Amino acid sequence: MTQWMKWSLGFIATALLSGCGILAVGAVTGTTTILADRRSPGVQAIDVGIQLEAGNQLIKRYGDNAHITVTSFNQKVLLTGEAKDADIKGAAGAYVQSLKNVRTVFNEIVIGPNSSFTARANDTYLASRIKTQMIFTNELPSNSMNIVVEASNVYLMGILTKAEAERAKKVASNTSGVKQVFVFFDIISDAERLRLEQEGKADRSQPNTNVNN
Repeated sequence: MTQWMKWSLGFIATALLSGCGILAVGAVTGTTTILADRRSPGVQAIDVGIQLEAGNQLIKRYGDNAHITVTSFNQKVLLTGEAKDADIKGAAGAYVQSLKNVRTVFNEIVIGPNSSFTARANDTYLASRIKTQMIFTNELPSNSMNIVVEASNVYLMGILTKAEAERAKKVASNTSGVKQVFVFFDIISDAERLRLEQEGKADRSQPNTNVNN
């Protein structure tokens, strides 16, 4: 990878960081995505749908009584943030688990007041730093991970081999300002990694058939 490309990916990692500590990369140029994803396009679409549906419904149900972030990766859902009481936390988890296409739910919501804007901004900045370090780490597919930061705790999701998962956790753990690192990876074999990479190359070789009027 050239130095220019590394700089560009680092810029993308920071620029695409959005609220509540979630970082997702999916920049598109021409006929190919800059960063490949080991999920199939169908699963990626399902994950987006889960996040939108669950996120909107939780806001409607609990309003200011909770601040819940929904992150779905490979149909595994992570709930982070704060809830006023244990009943809200439990009900939120049960609701998301009942949604179509959700494989499992990791309910990491803490009981307490909603986090401040300053705390969320700090989480967003910390996530961008971790993502940039992931990009600069050799043999680590940062494009196939989600990084969520809440109250300086880091939650990692993705499709990785055992060696990649250990490397990713080490990078996050060694980042200044991180309290704890929790991993929710789907672990695959090296053979499966190669198969997914070959499929990704085949997908990216196909021209974009969308026509903009």
